Amino acid sequence: MRLFPRFNFSIAIIIYLLVILWNVWWTFTWLYHQQLNKLAEEGRFRLELYITYLQGVLEKYENLPELLAHDSTLVTHLTANDSRDKVQFLNNYLQKINEITKSSDIYLLNTQGTTIAASNWNTPISFVGQNFSYRPYFQQALRGQLGRYFAKGTTSDVRGFYFAFPILHQGNILGVLTLKINIDTVENNWGHEDQTFLVTDPDGVVFLATNQEMVFRTLTPLPPDVAAQLQKSRRYSNVDLTPLSIHQAAVLAEGKIVTMRMSKSSKPRKFLLQTRFMEKGNWYVHVMTETSRVERFILLIFLALNFFLLLSGLFFMLMKQRRQRKIDLRRYEENARRLLQEANEQLEERVTGRTTELTQANEQLRREIDERKRAEIALRQTRSELVHAAKMAALGQMSAGINHELNQPLAAIRSYSDNSRLLLEKGRLQDALWNLEQISELTERMAQIGVQLKQFSRKTSGQLEVIPLHSVIDGALEILNPIIRKTDVWIKVVIEPKDLKIQANHVLLQQVVVNLVSNALQAVEKSPKQEIRIRGYQKEGKVVLSVADSGTGIPPEHLPHIFEPFFTSKSGGQGLGLGLTITERILREMNGEIRVSSTDNGAKFDCFLNEADLTT
Repeated sequence: MRLFPRFNFSIAIIIYLLVILWNVWWTFTWLYHQQLNKLAEEGRFRLELYITYLQGVLEKYENLPELLAHDSTLVTHLTANDSRDKVQFLNNYLQKINEITKSSDIYLLNTQGTTIAASNWNTPISFVGQNFSYRPYFQQALRGQLGRYFAKGTTSDVRGFYFAFPILHQGNILGVLTLKINIDTVENNWGHEDQTFLVTDPDGVVFLATNQEMVFRTLTPLPPDVAAQLQKSRRYSNVDLTPLSIHQAAVLAEGKIVTMRMSKSSKPRKFLLQTRFMEKGNWYVHVMTETSRVERFILLIFLALNFFLLLSGLFFMLMKQRRQRKIDLRRYEENARRLLQEANEQLEERVTGRTTELTQANEQLRREIDERKRAEIALRQTRSELVHAAKMAALGQMSAGINHELNQPLAAIRSYSDNSRLLLEKGRLQDALWNLEQISELTERMAQIGVQLKQFSRKTSGQLEVIPLHSVIDGALEILNPIIRKTDVWIKVVIEPKDLKIQANHVLLQQVVVNLVSNALQAVEKSPKQEIRIRGYQKEGKVVLSVADSGTGIPPEHLPHIFEPFFTSKSGGQGLGLGLTITERILREMNGEIRVSSTDNGAKFDCFLNEADLTT
């Protein structure tokens, strides 16, 4: 008979330990992904900076070959009779331009691809007389296009990016002007202790890397036809393109988890691999961030938790022993205390029994009044916090779009500032001044976004005032603009008359418009016709604010419950069913109301508000 209870207790202990182990596993998994997400965010930021820097280096020289190809000096000497003086002049002229532009090399090819003049004519690795007709940039230039190509030089054995443009005269191609830039400095400027940046061509060959052991290696083994094509174009001459020992471990939302050995003798290291395509240059830019930082953090938390559990266990044992001693000491006092307690309870029962009905009624009424007051205060506080939480939830949903809205002006400011520096160096003050004015306008735009979000997120006292209806609608649409721009929804706003004013609270009414338009955006998301119509007009002494969508409408059985708390027809994870409840209560506190109607052509919400009394 004693084994059965012990068996149940053992099962309970096992279940309890399993629950504890599951909670610990879930907690550490959550912590791991949180830290990995921070690591990915840092990688995305650095990746964006790296791509911007690469694009800036290429854009600096991109238009220079075309500009030089139209130089009348080059055209004049190319059309002149062949002579030794002509070649020497072109060599000196290209050498001077190369010194001014600080490029790697500038050279001139004839239509057969042979170099007739070069800026390095007087160096041991002179290009003069070399034939580069096999290079794709030369073939692109012969077709009248701007040639772009990255390769390892067959003569100089130096990596570089090539720009080429044809020199035209009376519709005929006289030659091809080629400019080579050295971007090896990028590797030195962007190296980090726990991060490795890679740049690969479309075939997966690493030609730039902050770790030199990875240069001219491949991410995966090359197919035979690709390897043959690279050999034919001599893109990476005299290089054995061996694949890196990269093994994919997992694919997460933050990126790919890979393991890689830097050398055969080294231990495999784990990295978070993030990749972005850079259209200018047709490259893939990768960042590999070591995850050891995350693993060290998880290990530290694990050790700290075990240390805390150990101390807690010791403390529990000490407290248990102390408690047992106190129980023994109190056991003898319990009988006397019990007798005294019984006598005291009998006395209280006699006093309570002699209390009059009037005293009981007054006491009960007083308690009910106090409870009612506390409930009303708690209700008002809860409503205020619920409205503010809804705003914060809306801002959270719009955070990705807001980040995009801010990143665009930041990228433009960077581009304008770089151009201004070049213009100032060239003495073009008016053009530089124009760039600075554009930067000022962009910063003003970013400031306006911040002011709008700050005004929307602040709490309000709920005081009513006279406000124009169009300002409420414009503010709400400005807040939702990052979400609207990602969709194909057509929004039409009509206010009749345009200067229509209402008696309401600006911040709370703006929350109402944000809730209704957000619901409309979700309603038309999968509709073939995506339209939202916002209308304001006067009707029977009231101002009606109407929001209608072209979605599938609301089922008739849902209409009676549409404003009930926690009622929602959305799929799991898309809402708590509080948006319309908050909207209805906000309008009620502003002496207004909301009505809903639904057809096969969509749903419409009509908000009835008090018109502003301008006579007082």
